[in-house]
Amino acid sequence: MKDIPAFPRPYSGTSQFAQEGMTLRDYFAAKAMQGFLATVKVGCPDDLIAIDAYNLADAMMKAREQ
Repeated sequence: MKDIPAFPRPYSGTSQFAQEGMTLRDYFAAKAMQGFLATVKVGCPDDLIAIDAYNLADAMMKAREQ
């Protein structure tokens, strides 16, 4: 599974630095976490939400390869 940038900004040739931005996997996980937090009951451990978000992100990355 290739971890590619979600929002890359190429080097512009000026004094500004090029930025890769967050990875696509991180972007998918953030979106999944947003959905989980909008629907999850209060008291669910944060670490479990984060793990579930990255599990879903990994599934989304795998689906992109097909």
